[in-house]
Amino acid sequence: MTITRRSFLRDSAVLGALTALPPMASAHSLLTGPLLDSTTRLTATHWGIIRAYVESGRLSRIAPFEKDAFAPSPVIQGFIDRVYSSTRVRYPMVRKGFLKDGFKSDRTMRGKDEFVRVSWDEAFDLVAKELERVKKTYGNTAIHSGSTDWHSVGKLHNSPVLLRRMLGLHGGFVDNTGDFSVAAAMVILPHIVGGTDFYSQQTAWESVLTNTDLVVLWGATLFKNNQIGWEPTDHSGYEAMQKLKEKGTPVISVDPRMTDTAEYFGAEWIAPRPNTDTALMLALAHTLYTEKLYDETFVNTYTVGFKKFLPYLLGETDKTPKTPEWAEAITTVKADDIRNLARRMAKGRTMIMSGWAIQRQDHGEQSYWALVTLAAMVGQIGLPGGGFGMSYHYANGGSLTAKHAALGGIAAGDNPVAEHVPYARGLSDMLLNPGTTIDYNGEKITYPDIKLIYWAGGNAFTHQMDRNKQIKAWQKPETIIVNEPYWTATAKFADIVLPVNTTFERNDVVQASEYSGRYVVAMPKLIDSQFESKSDFEIFTGIADKLGFKDKYTEGKDEMGWIQSIYEEALAAASKDGIAMPAFADFWGGDGFFEFPVPDDAKDYVTYADFRKDPIANPLGTPSGKIEIYSLEIEKFGYDDCPPHPTWMEPIEWLGSDKTKKHPLHIVSPHPKYRLHSQMDNTWLRDLYEVGEREPLWISPDDAKTRGIESGDIVRVFNDRGALLAGAIVTDRIRNGVVMLQEGAWYDPDKPGEAGAMCKHGNINLVTIDKGTSKLAQGNIANTALVDVEKYKEVPPPVTAFMPPAGA
Repeated sequence: MTITRRSFLRDSAVLGALTALPPMASAHSLLTGPLLDSTTRLTATHWGIIRAYVESGRLSRIAPFEKDAFAPSPVIQGFIDRVYSSTRVRYPMVRKGFLKDGFKSDRTMRGKDEFVRVSWDEAFDLVAKELERVKKTYGNTAIHSGSTDWHSVGKLHNSPVLLRRMLGLHGGFVDNTGDFSVAAAMVILPHIVGGTDFYSQQTAWESVLTNTDLVVLWGATLFKNNQIGWEPTDHSGYEAMQKLKEKGTPVISVDPRMTDTAEYFGAEWIAPRPNTDTALMLALAHTLYTEKLYDETFVNTYTVGFKKFLPYLLGETDKTPKTPEWAEAITTVKADDIRNLARRMAKGRTMIMSGWAIQRQDHGEQSYWALVTLAAMVGQIGLPGGGFGMSYHYANGGSLTAKHAALGGIAAGDNPVAEHVPYARGLSDMLLNPGTTIDYNGEKITYPDIKLIYWAGGNAFTHQMDRNKQIKAWQKPETIIVNEPYWTATAKFADIVLPVNTTFERNDVVQASEYSGRYVVAMPKLIDSQFESKSDFEIFTGIADKLGFKDKYTEGKDEMGWIQSIYEEALAAASKDGIAMPAFADFWGGDGFFEFPVPDDAKDYVTYADFRKDPIANPLGTPSGKIEIYSLEIEKFGYDDCPPHPTWMEPIEWLGSDKTKKHPLHIVSPHPKYRLHSQMDNTWLRDLYEVGEREPLWISPDDAKTRGIESGDIVRVFNDRGALLAGAIVTDRIRNGVVMLQEGAWYDPDKPGEAGAMCKHGNINLVTIDKGTSKLAQGNIANTALVDVEKYKEVPPPVTAFMPPAGA
């Protein structure tokens, strides 16, 4: 038998132990062991604070931070493989055709052309000349800054900010509006509650543990997603989850699949059709009202517009009362089960913990509006352990907030260009339709004619919907520049690729976590930059130098100068608040972290408590100062796809439509367990989850049997937009009529660079829809898509996603 690297990892005892690692267990047993002549320092990542070991100048081992021993993420074990990956971009590279013909080159060669190595000086010259050419020829509105995606953590090496700082000094650029993850929520919630609750601190877990009688998880996967945060997370929520389980608090999971979180809690499982959450919530609201279970006093005191919403709920305006029977026909959830859930929610203290997936669907604004309305009718918003929370599944929302000084960071600066585009519309739709005017949150936005894209800190060829449409769009700009550590598909579709180093190859400083603010962590350079890679700060400083504004860009500070100034600003703020932080030299040369104190009253924090206590003195940020069940402002917009109150509207594709005759399965694409979107896909961690070297597809036993599919089979997932290969997992943890494919697999076309190619590796966005949620938010609708699945009968083509392009 031939032993390969992949088979060894798959069959090893260590890997078996990791696969079986329970979410609440310590990973220390997997990560410890003697190591001679080594140095060790703390650093930080999206997966938390970690301890890194270096031997003979090489990163040799990763261990959890000692204060994160309760539930460190197993993903951290893939970091070494990632640093030394064969997918690293080693040198500045230029697409061969572009190097020869410049912006007049054949743009259909993107994604399949070979690359040519150039020096850094040549690369800086080429980038600067392209920026100047486009500015002089078309103006700064022809330059697009790409995404503000999941870059590495750190207050200095924030690549999207550093890019925008450089482009702003160059005269400006077209930027994105909103947030790809929560685009619908980011727009609708300010109209409803006057803020963005999904990025706000949640009611403290201690309050939930003490006061909550029922937890309703609505599309929320706490176990998987709390591994990560935009800033390094502290994983404190896992201990709270264990206590909730030990207490025996009833948990209900509303989700088309049985999640790891639901399994852990032994939750009752309600599995509606995908995208029918709003209908289910409306039926719950109908039951609360007709059975006189709703809190009339709360509704009258703290909300506006209920009486204008009520005729719709009762069917007086459309002759369709939103009864449980009505909702059963839409959701397939039994009417009696809907009534029972409404009664249980009203009977005791209920906390609705919502995920973000339910707003990543057609008309996704409505699900969050209906959820807040439902919580208002239950009447427990602002009470300990009651109401709703939209971030218990992210960055350990509900963790105790320390008395801390916020760590700032380098600023993007001013952007002289006013034009902007909604995040999810700023790629394919904008590039293909310059001059088109769209609606967005009460304003009209005209798409600019983009000639140059500069992308830093993200992987557009993973997250953007409708890959084949994107490939056509990506052929429109004259120049595409990408800063990237790895040969992702985004890099392969660029003209100029500049190699970026990793967290371990540069200095930085960061705060952890974004809800607790508990730690400030030094992130020292641990190893030399690999090959000729540089930090984004170095790269943009080099470009700024060529463009003549280096001093303005750096403000006369080098890497360590910036880090020290960022720290000392926090130090000064802490001193004013009576918090004694160490001097920078002691902090940097000492233990590598500082821990802020957590006050005793942090455990008593309750979202909206002040508003409930006195809504006049503590109004919300809405026009009325109250929760708006009916929005006069949205009514003025007059949008046909976003009414002024919570409304069930049929999605463009769903299991209740005639489109199921051709594509009878609804596909959902949650975040992956062992990745952050596409990050870490180029490591041995793939051996933990891939099936036949493809992204796994969950399919129910009945749906699999109908198609002659068994676990382990390679299957083709397809619709009219595209096709991909995946590895089947037949499981009863997903309802009939629904299949699940996690997002983030690296795109791997069988015909590189061509629209219509099949992805051999399993990237979900071959089959998703590039459409806005509505005219209000224009968010992505990744979870609205119908497909069919068939057993792949040919010899599966080899996966080549992790092979650098020719010439690299």
